[in-house]
Amino acid sequence: MDTMNKKNNKPITNMTTGTLLDKIVLFALPLAITSILQQLFNAADLAVVGRFASPQAMAAVGSNSSVINLIISFFVGLSVGANALIAMEIGSGHKERINETVHTVITVSLIAGCSLIVIGFFVSKPLLILMAAPAEVMNLAILYLRIYFFAMPALMIYNYGSAILRSKGDSKRPLYAMVLSGIINIFLNLIFVIIFHLHVIGVAIATVFSNMFGAGLVLYFLLTEEETFRLSFKKLCVNKDYLIKMLKIGLPAGLQGAVFSLSNVVIQSTVNSFGADAIAGATAATNFDFISYCAMNGFAQAAVTFTSQNYGAKRYDRCKKVFRISMGCGVGASVIVVLILSVFRYQVINLFTTDPAVIEYAMIRISSAFYFHYLIGTYEISGGCLRGMNRSLFPALISIFGTCVFRLIYVFTYIPKHHNFSSLFHVYPLSWLLTGAITISVYFIVRAKVFKEHD
Repeated sequence: MDTMNKKNNKPITNMTTGTLLDKIVLFALPLAITSILQQLFNAADLAVVGRFASPQAMAAVGSNSSVINLIISFFVGLSVGANALIAMEIGSGHKERINETVHTVITVSLIAGCSLIVIGFFVSKPLLILMAAPAEVMNLAILYLRIYFFAMPALMIYNYGSAILRSKGDSKRPLYAMVLSGIINIFLNLIFVIIFHLHVIGVAIATVFSNMFGAGLVLYFLLTEEETFRLSFKKLCVNKDYLIKMLKIGLPAGLQGAVFSLSNVVIQSTVNSFGADAIAGATAATNFDFISYCAMNGFAQAAVTFTSQNYGAKRYDRCKKVFRISMGCGVGASVIVVLILSVFRYQVINLFTTDPAVIEYAMIRISSAFYFHYLIGTYEISGGCLRGMNRSLFPALISIFGTCVFRLIYVFTYIPKHHNFSSLFHVYPLSWLLTGAITISVYFIVRAKVFKEHD
């Protein structure tokens, strides 16, 4: 049974009793849709500059994607710790600890976001030089990235605030915030690029303002929550004990995401060596990967939250069911997306560009990696279950080896001898297969040991 907020009539989902399949699906689908919409709205930046500006402007935006994902992945990974920690407290019945945790989480998000504005201004140029961004797009890329960093406080507040709401089973209101902010993003993109001809500057400014709107909505939700979850600016502080607990779970996840993105930065630097058309084509095709990932990742996040609540309540039988349901639904959702987008790949790419050279590079990228994208679910979902059992270090170390070390070895040893666009992207399915096999094996080993210790 769900307990209700008497003031706002908002449900707190009890994940420790009742059926699981319907609750996991109803929880995961809004998350998946939110992530897909977030990616589609980000893709709108590329589509607008690609269709109404130039391939160089599109490449300038695309050359930043790996850097942006590197930073966001780290801090979103930390938010997993907030989600899991609060969910465990709900499951264990320690609701008196939740409010101080909420204020610690939001304070950390504000500090991180504001710090990134300053850091971003100074590191933008060195990072792009390190990635060997082509000279013809360098100045535009630096400008875009520096403006984009002004969106970081809003991005942090949205993601950390959404993690708080997800911990109580509320995945719908973050979706509403994302839909509205995404519509604003597209609207501003069209105005700034088509009417005012601001090109790269315009899409960057649109991103800042739309993210501020989304963050504002999430703050409003928290300010009007029931007392246990209610945010008060007067109470903003960092509780050292809760911060340490959050970092214990979230830091390995954040480092995993950052290292994962770091390997993509290295790959992006190799893509840059093929020129602006290759950058634009690879960037457009990468949106296919993101949409498939988002469809699966909703169930990976559900695995974290549902496992956390049931682990906190010592319902280990339900933890096992969470793994089976999340894995089946998550991988299945990814397979469906891969099939649909593969059939309509040319139509989708034409939304971004009509340049034949760019389209050719995009198709090579799709055929080399995207058809196997469902393999990501094998390690993301099993890793989510491990984090829900407070074993966050294992999936982090495995992913660092499988999706970073392996890729770096491949890029620095195989690619110099086989320097072609297709061979470069074969590293993705190989790393997904390796990482998935190891993570699932470790999950079953750890699960057997942990549950036996608590019997």
